[in-house]
Amino acid sequence: MLRKIFGSAVFGVEATTITVEVNVNNGVGYHLVGLPDNAIKESNFRIAAALQNNGYRIPGKKITINMAPADLRKEGSAYDLTLAIGILAASKQIKAKHLDNYLIMGELSLDGSLQPIKGALPIAIKAREEGFKNFILPRQNAKEAAIVDGLKVYGVDTIAQVINHFDKNKHLQETIINTREEFYKNLEFPEFDFEDVKGQESIKRCMEIAAAGGHNIILIGPPGSGKTMLAKRLPSILPPMTLHEALETTKIHSVVGRVKDHAGLMAQRPFRSPHHTISDVALVGGGAYPQPGEISLSHNGVLFLDELPEFKRSVLEVMRQPLEDREVTISRARFTVTYPSSFMLVASMNPSPGGYFNDPDAPVTSSPAEMQRYLSKISGPLLDRIDIHIEVTPVPFEKLSDNRKGESSVTIRMRVTKARELQTERFKGLENVHYNAQMNTKQIRKYCELDSYSMDLLKSAMERLNLSARAYDRILKVARTIADLDSSKDISGNHISEAIQYRSLDRDGWLG
Repeated sequence: MLRKIFGSAVFGVEATTITVEVNVNNGVGYHLVGLPDNAIKESNFRIAAALQNNGYRIPGKKITINMAPADLRKEGSAYDLTLAIGILAASKQIKAKHLDNYLIMGELSLDGSLQPIKGALPIAIKAREEGFKNFILPRQNAKEAAIVDGLKVYGVDTIAQVINHFDKNKHLQETIINTREEFYKNLEFPEFDFEDVKGQESIKRCMEIAAAGGHNIILIGPPGSGKTMLAKRLPSILPPMTLHEALETTKIHSVVGRVKDHAGLMAQRPFRSPHHTISDVALVGGGAYPQPGEISLSHNGVLFLDELPEFKRSVLEVMRQPLEDREVTISRARFTVTYPSSFMLVASMNPSPGGYFNDPDAPVTSSPAEMQRYLSKISGPLLDRIDIHIEVTPVPFEKLSDNRKGESSVTIRMRVTKARELQTERFKGLENVHYNAQMNTKQIRKYCELDSYSMDLLKSAMERLNLSARAYDRILKVARTIADLDSSKDISGNHISEAIQYRSLDRDGWLG
């Protein structure tokens, strides 16, 4: 007897419905076709044990299973439950009416319990698009899938519950969540707050400007000056995620199985801090079966690269295109996947191998040649893509010992959100531009017009510092953000002069 049952495969951040055709006939043998990987081929051992431990069995007949479309490679162990229910239905061990209305996914343990799967959210979105009414999956993923309206989601713990649902009318309990209520309830601030930072007022100002315009920023300073501490607090002043941003972010984390068990939408912006030994594939994504990398996992959030010159140069260079295009395209012979990667890059570095720059009292000093060799690990084109360069100096004892708290993240976030609202209004007619850092050259010319005094000021700085054309655009973008924080329609000379200060690595003494 032939029965069809439906599962799903995830490519990139999108899902594709898989039709599993199970045919049980006279004869002997178990044939699984349709480009399954090893994890799927091994499923018959897990299925056999799980069924036996729950009072059922794989029939001693010829079983042929086809996973269509047959030219699309399937991977992972999430098809165990799909195949098991298909075998039971095709061998008439259970009654399974209306199986066409269900999409079923889950990895089986030998006792019949279910393990969580990856990609539950994109699978649920695709299931709704294709008209499925019900989605059965492990309970750990139920909240994640229940975000999708118009689809009944059933979280289960064991295969026995699924069998009883179809065969004995012991109906499963639907998982229902109010997406908006759940999302806004979880819009809490991260544990790190700027009020804990002593001194460093100029750096806080830089962080505020970076957050307001979505600008990339690099912090240069000796060990112990607070670079990492400041970077970790940046997400606390970014505007709260919108529902659309939260859905995008959750989809990416769902694909790699990084959504917490029993969690729905991600309400906080991601903060990713990979170690400097990371490979280029781990950073941008890829592999034999492409997966999102760190830059996609930090989509709508912050990617923090601590000790930037310690990263391999090849790793840093592959970031250049994603920083411009805000997406990563990974091509293979048979398919191409695209991952979004609209993130804020925050980098930190010591000014020299010893960690100190032109400090006669420093415990470790470096020669100019050593410093030049150290700094040259970072290419000019990559630095040009970082809007704000700022030096971080150690905090004096008087400020460290001061018990007064600094300005809180809540207060700073209010100003940042107000500036972002101005930008949203400005760019509302543009499809892929939401804040100043995303402006292209044409938009910069339109929205960053300067008066004659500001133009002369910028011209002088360009000539004196020998800035590139890209650095010129960065200064204009940052100046536009500073003007937005001042609620100013026009960019003034003060805004330009402050923006020029944030190009530390373009000055004499840095990078030659």
